[in-house]
Parts: sequence; C-alpha cells; structure tokens
Amino acid sequence: MERPELSIAVRRTPEEAVLSLAGEIDMLTGNRLVNAITEVLTEPTPRITLDLGGVTFCDSTGLGTLVVLSRKARDAQSVLVLTNVGDFLMRVLDITGLRSALMVKNSEPSS
Repeated sequence: MERPELSIAVRRTPEEAVLSLAGEIDMLTGNRLVNAITEVLTEPTPRITLDLGGVTFCDSTGLGTLVVLSRKARDAQSVLVLTNVGDFLMRVLDITGLRSALMVKNSEPSS
C-alpha cells in the first residue's frame, strides 16, 4: 500500500507566505515542511500561514514539527498561523494543550 506524501505549494504576498499542505505530516515528511519554512524565511515575511485544509494525518512528530516551526518563525520576527485545521487535528491540539501554544485561525463558514 502506498502512503500519501506531503505536497507543499507556496504563494507569497508582501504581507505573508502561504504554504498550502496536502497529505501527511509525520516523521517521514516533517523535514520537507521544515525545509520549506527555512526557505521561506530566507526572505523575511511578517506572517507565515500554513493552510492545513489538505492534511489527512498528523502524528506526534508532526505536532512537534509545528511547534518547532512556530518558534523558528518567532525567532525570525514572523508569526506562524495555522488555518483550515481539520476537526481531527483540532481535537489533537486541544487534547495535547498545543492549541494555546500555536496560533490557529480557522475561516468562518460562509452562509
């Protein structure tokens, strides 16, 4: 059985870099995400947004990666924002207490 990979699409504006993620954030793909953020930070940006709408799985290593990336962004005078966080990941963030450690801004449902 083939495992889903992690695809990362980067879009920049003057105010932010948006990384749209699809697939899994785990011990096998976390380094790709770290490398993508490191590359984004070579040109400073006030905000880095991780659009997690396409993320299907996140293990404990993936959670640790999100925390490390938040610190890395802060050290570069940027802020890391998680958007479109799925219900499964939101529950995990709540259970682990990481929701308060990470900036989560989900879009409001449109009417």
